[in-house]
Amino acid sequence: MKKYFLTAYDKSGKHLINEAFDAADDTKAKEQGLRRLEEENLTENPSRVVRSSGGLVHFHQ
Repeated sequence: MKKYFLTAYDKSGKHLINEAFDAADDTKAKEQGLRRLEEENLTENPSRVVRSSGGLVHFHQ
């Protein structure tokens, strides 16, 4: 399992969600991140999922 980070922001740049989670690969991490955003009704907010090694997996502006 690899470590990933999910972050979502409001329009002013304030963090609305900032969580770490584990996933088997980038595809699973993106799926988990998007599912979490849906749970919190944050799909329209700027967001990102990144690998702990620094790779960008998902970005929504």
